[in-house]
Amino acid sequence: MKVIAINGSPREGGNTHILVSCVLDELQKEGIETDIIRIGGELVRGCTACNECWKNKNRRCVIDDDIINSCIEKMVLADGIIIGSPTYFANVTTEIKALIDRAGAIGCANGNMFRRKVGAAVVSASREGALNVYNAITDFFLIEEMVVPGSCYWNTGIGFDKGEVSEDSDGLHTMQVLGQNMAWLLKKLHI
Repeated sequence: MKVIAINGSPREGGNTHILVSCVLDELQKEGIETDIIRIGGELVRGCTACNECWKNKNRRCVIDDDIINSCIEKMVLADGIIIGSPTYFANVTTEIKALIDRAGAIGCANGNMFRRKVGAAVVSASREGALNVYNAITDFFLIEEMVVPGSCYWNTGIGFDKGEVSEDSDGLHTMQVLGQNMAWLLKKLHI
């Protein structure tokens, strides 16, 4: 089994990375292979509503000059998908929004190709707005017919300065429980 994590933070090794890594650590303890891709800070284009994905049905976006098609390829091969984003004005980063819009259209156009994969949102915030980010990512998973595990709280961690989320013991605990629940669910689905 494999889980791919996509980090939408442009801050390398920042708070979102710390939270996502905490989830991945729990998955690795259960023998699940993991990989992480940072798309935050990459130049990506949003969906242009060209509808070529509905015509081509080749599991690729016709916009082929950024990292999104590479992410989609890895998402298709994975059993589980984690999308992590910091909170930017109560929403996901631009890069994550582009991923959601383009992967979402391609997934639907190609027979719901993410159906029954396990998906989890991971969100960092300095104070407020994290639930909007959590909902945006989770709504993507649900419309793609994915299975979403819960945790002991919403999958958020609080920290402003780089690394500050490491002081949020509740947030870190939430990520550990999320990783444990995601591993359990993946194993149940792959009996």
